[in-house]
Amino acid sequence: MVQGTGRRPTIYSVADRAGVSIATVSRVLRRPGEVRAATRDKVLAVVDELGYVPDGAARSLAVKSHEAHGLVLPELGGPYYADLLTGYEQGAAEGGASVVVLLTEGKDDVDLLVRRLAGRVDGMVLMGAVPVSPGTVAAVRAKLPVLGLANSHEESVESFSTENLRSAQALTTHLIEVHGRRALRFVGSPEFADDVQERYAGFVAAHEAAGLAAAEPVPATFREDGGPRVVSLLVDGGPEADGVVCANDELALSVMRGLLAAGVRVPEQMSVTGWDDVMAARYVTPGLTTVSQPVRELGREVAVRMRALLEDRDSAPEQHVLPTRPVIRQSCGCS
Repeated sequence: MVQGTGRRPTIYSVADRAGVSIATVSRVLRRPGEVRAATRDKVLAVVDELGYVPDGAARSLAVKSHEAHGLVLPELGGPYYADLLTGYEQGAAEGGASVVVLLTEGKDDVDLLVRRLAGRVDGMVLMGAVPVSPGTVAAVRAKLPVLGLANSHEESVESFSTENLRSAQALTTHLIEVHGRRALRFVGSPEFADDVQERYAGFVAAHEAAGLAAAEPVPATFREDGGPRVVSLLVDGGPEADGVVCANDELALSVMRGLLAAGVRVPEQMSVTGWDDVMAARYVTPGLTTVSQPVRELGREVAVRMRALLEDRDSAPEQHVLPTRPVIRQSCGCS
């Protein structure tokens, strides 16, 4: 709201506060590269201060004509995002809605992109790894329903996630108690996403329960290309390790392939586990021990909940956690 007025900010109030024309405000929001940096920064500061979100093609909530959901993701690489998007599109289509996807990886002015998207859709879903400010989240929420996915950007934002800590603890405990592993390493960067932080917390909890000290995580991206660096670190005089608990299957499969190519026997010398239970995990040799999470169902449930919020924005926010389960195959050492 515009301070002191109780009214929602408009492009006119932004222009007035910034001392520029409404055409300049429009250019900043639509084509920021065409505006001088000093002017652009001044306008964006006012946009943030007032909590302005552009009006656009989204239909009025009053007439309940909800035709577009906004889905903000870091990227679409890998099987996780493919399943997530498939499930979300299915849930949205059941209500006759389309999905507008915004990918943020490698892009500047993510907050501006999110605000612009809010002018084109009726509701928005924000993935936890998306680097968007609390001010932008609050401004968008004042205009339309917002859901968090794989974490909540604010405690007051309703969120959906899958269970991470208990399954990670169970998987790590299996490696310690059943296979006698005492030099496990968690592979992945927990600071990148809340769900990965929870997986590392489960890894640590399993060590504490066994009276062991958990090692610091081995930093890695969550893509296939992160595997070779991890393998190089482990086999070229790096820290002692007899098992790796990887943050996802894509990384685990890459690490396992690299270890086998380097002459490290999996699982005899090194246990390898992942997370997601992608299709390839079932068909590689050795089969990948992992954690199954219902990614497609997660996407669909978020879309169904968004449809409900568009019908009733006053419904109480909920925090939804879908169950996961360890899937034991041969890469941990089981037959």
